[in-house]
Amino acid sequence: MMASDQSIEQIAFKLILYAGNAKSSLMEAMYLAREGSFKEAREKIAVAKGELSKAHLAQTSLIQSEARGEKSSLSILLVHSQDHLMNAMLMRDLVEEIIFLHEKIKNT
Repeated sequence: MMASDQSIEQIAFKLILYAGNAKSSLMEAMYLAREGSFKEAREKIAVAKGELSKAHLAQTSLIQSEARGEKSSLSILLVHSQDHLMNAMLMRDLVEEIIFLHEKIKNT
């Protein structure tokens, strides 16, 4: 999937979609951990990581295009999509730590 095969807007919407899916799964994981359902919480984390991987592939197509010398305009939509992706990645790290803490507290 190369940026030249798709518009910048299409890639931005993919980033928003995948990041949003990841954030939803991460929230579900956190709620499951709060209830002590750690196996299910880890399954939701895996789903989120899959969505973030898809987002990363879309993002990589933009980076590769730029590395080839293809210039693209910077749009607010693209900035917005990058913001969603970075927030989802940060959320993944925090939710994994929260799940760890819930599990640790339950086992003490």
